[in-house]
Amino acid sequence: MPTRDRSQSSVESLALLWAARESGVIDALTTSAGTAETVADIAGIEPRAARITVEALASMGFIKRVDDEYEITNRALGFLAKRDVRSIGRLPHVLDSFSLYTELPEAMATGEPPAFPDDWLRNRLGAHDATDESVVRACVTAAVREASNATRVLDLAGASGAFAREFLARGHDVTFLDDPETVEVVRPLLSRAGVELVAGDPREPPVSGFDLVFVGDAFAGRDPAEAESLVAGAYDALEPGTVAVFVDTLHGRCSTAATTRRAVDSLATGCGDLYGESAVRSWVESAGFDRQTVRDVPGTGLQAVVAERAVD
Repeated sequence: MPTRDRSQSSVESLALLWAARESGVIDALTTSAGTAETVADIAGIEPRAARITVEALASMGFIKRVDDEYEITNRALGFLAKRDVRSIGRLPHVLDSFSLYTELPEAMATGEPPAFPDDWLRNRLGAHDATDESVVRACVTAAVREASNATRVLDLAGASGAFAREFLARGHDVTFLDDPETVEVVRPLLSRAGVELVAGDPREPPVSGFDLVFVGDAFAGRDPAEAESLVAGAYDALEPGTVAVFVDTLHGRCSTAATTRRAVDSLATGCGDLYGESAVRSWVESAGFDRQTVRDVPGTGLQAVVAERAVD
């Protein structure tokens, strides 16, 4: 699924980066430290560990040697840039998730997830914004094909606004709706682009009258009641005779890898589940939609649930 697209780093690389971040090595290198010795002093770690970590980070391209000291490279900017989600990239959120994964046994035993890492929201939005352009285009194309005459589009629970910007580029009048904290983070980017921003509960949208409601990553990280309420909110935001398109991975139709990612993320965060086609269809029917169709989104491994609101 788009927002869960992982970096190509190996488990060992992620473990090293996570340990470097948690131990203070990354902070040291991105502030004042230029040598392994200085990193050891600032981060308070053993000199041998500092040397091995610094050399490994250099080989991975996050820092480079300039004369007698190390400097960060553009690849490390995601650890620094938090204001503009476009500069964050996928990696910080991948490391946040890795941090939660280390607590999986306890979360599975207690049913309570650990505290989310600092900057969880911004890093999650940075990862969402880094969704492959081909995936964004394919999802928007799938939605537009179901509502070829739509002019007013609502990107419901739109996260970073990656999909909203694609709809806008295709000439649609786009409204983005998400919770106030998310809207505050993405406002500088989306308002400049010309997207109308609305802060509110996506399950009870304070706007309506749209020709197309699009929901990307529709069910990921949502408990059943929340997912069902989100579908109902999409119904309420539509004009009669129009459609909502919910995009996500559906258990039983998606790949084994996608199913595994969903399972691990659900266990680690304490929310969400594996949802199959029958569950989603029941939510769509309960919301009052007249007809529904499930289609694969070409080239993505995702599914699009197309729900039609009948003419009153």
